[in-house]
Order: sequence, then structure tokens, then C-alpha cells
Amino acid sequence: EVQLVESGGGLVQPGGSLRLSCAASGFTESTYDTYAMAWFRQAPGKEREGVAIIGAGGGILYCSTSMKGRFAISRDNSANTVDLQMDNLKFEDTATYYCAASPRTANCLLHTINYWGQGTQVTVSS
Repeated sequence: EVQLVESGGGLVQPGGSLRLSCAASGFTESTYDTYAMAWFRQAPGKEREGVAIIGAGGGILYCSTSMKGRFAISRDNSANTVDLQMDNLKFEDTATYYCAASPRTANCLLHTINYWGQGTQVTVSS
């Protein structure tokens, strides 16, 4: 069973930066580098939404224009990790951020994801 463990969340002031990391393990039928990896987030009282996807081949999709300019997703296939660099954070970025994985292609929709991490809290507050 694929396991995803996030780290790097915390409290940050508006305009600040955070880097989230996700360590993936438990790949038995295929290897990490064949999986699409993603970050989603869920704010209080709102539905979970896609943030960014990075495919097995390295192709990247950001789920909104505001994220594309401020967030950067990257993966290290030698370490089985996927990171999310978040810059110029805003109050509305406050949410629980989830690492996600799919053995096939994935996009910003929840149904394309097979595995989820437990989440890490990001709070943007002055």
C-alpha cells in the first residue's frame, strides 16, 4: 500500500514562504517514478481542491492561475519525494495541504487520485 507523509506546514505571515515535502513509500507493483504526484488542499468549510500535479514524465499542471505564479511543484525520483514551494502566501492559502498519488495520469479532480496523505496544516496569519 502506498503511503504518503507530508511535512513542512506551519504558521507564516502574509507574503511569506513555506516549503512542503511529501515522502512516498510502499510501492510494490510499480515504482515511484511511474506515479503522478500532486498536492491538494482543503480550507475550513470548503471542498478539497487541487493545487498542482506533476506527472511521471515531469509535466506540471497548476490548478489555478493564482497558484501558478506563486507555487512550484517538484519531484525527486531518487528520494521518492515531491515538494511544494509556496511563495507570497496569502490569507486565503490557509488550509490543510494533502500529498496525493496516482498510478495513472492525474489532474485537478479528486477522482483521479488513488492515495492520500494525512495532511499538513498551513496557516497564513499576521
